[in-house]
Amino acid sequence: MRRVLVADDNLPSREILREVLEMSGYEVMEASDGEEAVQKAQRNKPDLMLLDIQMPRLDGFGVLKALRADPQLASLPVLALTAFAMQGDRERAMDAGFDGYITKPLDLTLLRQELRRFL
Repeated sequence: MRRVLVADDNLPSREILREVLEMSGYEVMEASDGEEAVQKAQRNKPDLMLLDIQMPRLDGFGVLKALRADPQLASLPVLALTAFAMQGDRERAMDAGFDGYITKPLDLTLLRQELRRFL
């Protein structure tokens, strides 16, 4: 079973993602802040991470930097999740090294397409 780590400080967002992912047959792990996301990724080696950009303790860009610096996680596909869909945000995320970009509220069709693309 493929494992997905959902890192988001917003509980309702994590619950929606968990439900959608579990119904699609994925094992789901959760983190509620950036530091926890890095620790869980290092400990559990997920197949994909859905990472909120705006999180406490360590934002999504900091998490991504830590993951890319870890040889065991450097190639982990990481999709940015954000409620801030301002012009230029997608480009900034992609330039930082995210593998994909999904805005909130979630477009479930797009989410499923991205999951199929990376898993």
